[in-house]
Amino acid sequence: METEFQSLERRITECRRCPRLVEWREKVAREKVRRYKAEEYWGRPVPAFGSPKPAVVIIGLAPAAHGGNRTGRIFTGDRSGEWLYEALYRFGFANQPTSINRNDGLTLNDCLITAAVRCAPPGNKPLPGEMGNCREYLVREIQLAAGKQIVITLGQVAFRSFLKIWQEIAGLPSGLKLEFSHGGEWTLTGGILLIASYHPSQQNTQTGKLTRPMFHSIFRRAREILSGNSGIRNQDSE
Repeated sequence: METEFQSLERRITECRRCPRLVEWREKVAREKVRRYKAEEYWGRPVPAFGSPKPAVVIIGLAPAAHGGNRTGRIFTGDRSGEWLYEALYRFGFANQPTSINRNDGLTLNDCLITAAVRCAPPGNKPLPGEMGNCREYLVREIQLAAGKQIVITLGQVAFRSFLKIWQEIAGLPSGLKLEFSHGGEWTLTGGILLIASYHPSQQNTQTGKLTRPMFHSIFRRAREILSGNSGIRNQDSE
């Protein structure tokens, strides 16, 4: 019997709310780049990946045109995914360090990966209305992920998206203002620990804005907290 989480993810993959994103994701899936010419693209909204009752929820921006939009699994088949899954494996959240395709045997341990937007947007830049159309999916995933203790946001867009969602879920006044910083930590109403990270995009990793030691520190910190080896480092509650 299909669970509520499974039903939600199925509905996400069938979504056609945003005409611009539908047109783009399907065009990319038809007009493939040369290196993936022989592959069949997913070309649909990409569901979350991992445990529906996680201790750690990781939120990104959106699938990459030739990453998740091709493979059908979030952060899979692109450079950002290489960084993310290598870090997850290093700190015990994944069973292997690589993410090639959705049938490569990769599994996550007590971890869920999702995104603010589920379709690959042109130029990696979704419009505000498109983010609004996707918002209810992320809201419901957060509500269903009852085992969560830590939320890790990758990039400022994911950071702001989650804060807006958490205000609604927790019944907080609008306008919660937290300043994004890599490695920043905030304890939120409900006992959730929010940790912010730069996104492992090529724009950040190739320029040195985000280094592997910096990125690894985020997941090392999450593992320390879950293992009970370290208290809250910088506690700012709303």
